[in-house]
Amino acid sequence: MHDLRALRADPASFDAALARRGIAPVASSLVTRDEERRTTLQALQERQAQRKNLAKEIGQGKRAQVNTSDLEARAVELRDEIATLEIRANEIERSISDVLATLPNRLDDSVPDGKDETENVTIKEWGTRRDFSFTPKQHFELGEALGLMDFPTAAKLSGARFTVLRGALSRLERALGQFMLDVHTQEFGYSETSVPLLVNDAAMYGTDKLPKFAEDSFRTEDGRWLIPTAEVPLTASVAGDILDAKTLPLRMTALSACFRSEAGSAGRDVRGMLRQHQFSKVELVSVTTPEESEAEHERMTRCAETILERLEIPYRRLLLCAGDTGFGAAKTFDLEGWLPGQQAWREISSCSNTRDFQARRMNARYRAENGPAFVHTLNGSGLAVGRTLIAVLENYQMETGAIIVPDALRPYMAGIEQIG
Repeated sequence: MHDLRALRADPASFDAALARRGIAPVASSLVTRDEERRTTLQALQERQAQRKNLAKEIGQGKRAQVNTSDLEARAVELRDEIATLEIRANEIERSISDVLATLPNRLDDSVPDGKDETENVTIKEWGTRRDFSFTPKQHFELGEALGLMDFPTAAKLSGARFTVLRGALSRLERALGQFMLDVHTQEFGYSETSVPLLVNDAAMYGTDKLPKFAEDSFRTEDGRWLIPTAEVPLTASVAGDILDAKTLPLRMTALSACFRSEAGSAGRDVRGMLRQHQFSKVELVSVTTPEESEAEHERMTRCAETILERLEIPYRRLLLCAGDTGFGAAKTFDLEGWLPGQQAWREISSCSNTRDFQARRMNARYRAENGPAFVHTLNGSGLAVGRTLIAVLENYQMETGAIIVPDALRPYMAGIEQIG
């Protein structure tokens, strides 16, 4: 959510900032509506004061046994005018809020211009891509040949974009999640959290998933939402709070199932388990002060990179351009792992600083020196477990179709060194 006072103070700057995202100018319209709202509220306050004074006059007149019928008639008129003004003020307030709720966050100055993912900027590349003596296979070819990745049964149970993992691959997926949690909690100070997989409208709205991304999420018949990411319950856990500055930064992590409708992705990544309706992810969330959020963003991204480095999966860090930066983010780093079976880089983590954008929507604040101020919230994947599994399968495959278990995961696999 945007600060209406800042918009009012510099509407040209507001429009220029959103123009980088391809948003048409809206500031003038919002300022006009806000002026109408303030004029309406002023008239409302004047009528309320008049009615209060009139009530005193009526009371005095009745005690003096004076005819107050004219005063009482005016009081009725004021009551009706007040009701009309209240309705109008609420309508205007709602119309402003409805527009603001659909406007994306302002971008950090360091975010490059660009229309889509083709104009993202590579910040760094880590690791050496393995030189295979054979043509590497894609993950679904490997998994199906092992008899441990079952798409037909998943389709029978749930339809397209679901996967059944069996045996050692199921255990490898679990090992990845446990390994990620252990590193983030034991080495990086994140607090492990178990979160609900169902949340209400307020939690989704506060984390900028509503109204923009309603069609991308699954809703239950009783009006709750299956979480698209644990970012939603973790971040929304501080909604409405005024936090002690000494407790910041709050760093939370959760391994959870995530659910996405993948609306608009028809025909994309239909083979395998790269783009699923249900997947597991280790989420990282930080709540901090404005002064520390930029450093926290870099720290969070390094935490995610460390997982890939421990698994020895080549990756690269991208700074997303204006056209590819998510709705709620001011700045985003994507980590892409190298998939030799696809001969392509694929996103495996996304770490974003939303600044106070989410905090304003959920009224999350901390006690600053000059009074309560909005916190900054950050979120990132540390990592997407399913996509990391894909990267492990493709990077650690052997010509026989067997999979070498990375050294970092062997303690979680009872010492198993090879699958297949």
